Amino acid sequence: MKKIVLAPDSFKGTLSSLRICEIMKDEILSAFPDCLVISLPIADGGEGTVDSFLHALPGEKISLSVTGPLFNKIHSFYGLFEEGKTAVIEMAAAAGLPAVGGDKNPSVTTTYGVGELIKDAVKRGARKLVVGLGGSCTNDGGCGLAAALGVKFLNAWGNFFIPVGNTLSTICAIDQTEAAHLLSGVSLCAMCDVDNPLFGENGAAYVFGPQKGADEAAVKFLDLGLRHFGSLIENLPGREGVSLIPGAGAAGGLGAGMSALLGAALIPGIDAVLDTSHFEKLISGADLILTGEGRMDAQSLRGKAVLGVSRRAAKMHVPVVAVVGDARDDEIAPVYSDGICAVFSTNRRAIPLKEAKELAEKDLRYTVRNIIGMLKALEKSF
Repeated sequence: MKKIVLAPDSFKGTLSSLRICEIMKDEILSAFPDCLVISLPIADGGEGTVDSFLHALPGEKISLSVTGPLFNKIHSFYGLFEEGKTAVIEMAAAAGLPAVGGDKNPSVTTTYGVGELIKDAVKRGARKLVVGLGGSCTNDGGCGLAAALGVKFLNAWGNFFIPVGNTLSTICAIDQTEAAHLLSGVSLCAMCDVDNPLFGENGAAYVFGPQKGADEAAVKFLDLGLRHFGSLIENLPGREGVSLIPGAGAAGGLGAGMSALLGAALIPGIDAVLDTSHFEKLISGADLILTGEGRMDAQSLRGKAVLGVSRRAAKMHVPVVAVVGDARDDEIAPVYSDGICAVFSTNRRAIPLKEAKELAEKDLRYTVRNIIGMLKALEKSF
């Protein structure tokens, strides 16, 4: 083995993608000390996305103070890559659940600070911005983010204001002029791994509101606000149907807001990672790719990390092996025609998840050790 690429997603709640890469690399080099091992830890747009990119690509972390989700000042950051031309921003760094502690209330929280991160990156010269939509504590439709970039929201009295979840229904008019000027020549894309619409039973408020602190009454009120907001942005030129596009409801409607107000493309998180890291170039000449995720089941077939990696690798005829915490074999048969040549579960004792979590690191190490040991034996045979 001369070159192996590692591109695992995290085993959520158990092992980070960074730690998985470290363990895999250790085991590979113990068997093939001269092998070139390239690590590309996959993040889905939530907390840790910037660090994953910084681990895989040359870049720097920019630190600054921004408006927090409760309109307080907080410490935040983003990543700059490709000599400052590309910025990677995780919205959770300015509007994530941990930032509100025990004061969870999506009716009053804002994404304004996320817009400040984008604005700072643009002023530094970034022309491509990748924004991760994961781990939010907000339900403002991205209005705060847009306002920080110059979008003006007016109420019935013609006054400008920054809408939050419980004031979305008071927006009467939207002026995008200033933001359009700021973002001229800038491309925006959002990493989005959910396909929820903006509103309705499967929308942002109903599906994600409760985990952000909204009770039943608040969920209904927030959904009404999103419906009103949706009706406004769908009347913008070329934005018909934007409330229903996959990912519109991500991060409290931030997906819809970024798409409608800023022209952002909503793409699966894995595609954003692979595009930004120039994946095809990384895997050129590779003998093998090791990918993986915590649980491989029917959901994995909807374009998540493992399939995103394997489909691109298949086009370049690079074999892919998936190492996963748990596999539902009766649900994943199609992966074998999408570039995956083998799936290995690390749950070596067939024990419950709670127990398996405690042994996850050790079991991953043993599983990879066996895979590499087999490959080494086969290499000697041929």
